[in-house]
Amino acid sequence: MDQNSEPGTVFGAHIPFVQFCGIEALDVCDGRTRLRLVLRPEHANNLGIAHGGVLCTLLDVALGTAARLSVGRPVVTLDMQTRFLNPGRGVLLAEGRVTRSGRDVIFCEAEIRDAEGLAVASATGLLKPVGRPPAE
Repeated sequence: MDQNSEPGTVFGAHIPFVQFCGIEALDVCDGRTRLRLVLRPEHANNLGIAHGGVLCTLLDVALGTAARLSVGRPVVTLDMQTRFLNPGRGVLLAEGRVTRSGRDVIFCEAEIRDAEGLAVASATGLLKPVGRPPAE
């Protein structure tokens, strides 16, 4: 699935905050969602590197897109544990995947790397499906 097939969406979901942040959906491959964020000056902290808030947002979107696509309906994040590993600069690439899916909770992992492949941040999360299940 390519974001270009559905302009203004993140893998089919309209999420205004994600669009505001500049997060782009790249593709889904083997159940993994891939996203990109080209850092802008307003994404920086006082040290000139990616602010932790924008990194958490990118990780949350990676977790959420993987979970949503696996269950076919919206999800909400219940818990997210984040690790900041290296400063984020330039272009950041994120990947999210489901590690285990239950009826009420979905376990996911996500990571962010810079353009050179250096790990910037990672997260694990618990997400909950909401809304009606897809019709069978």
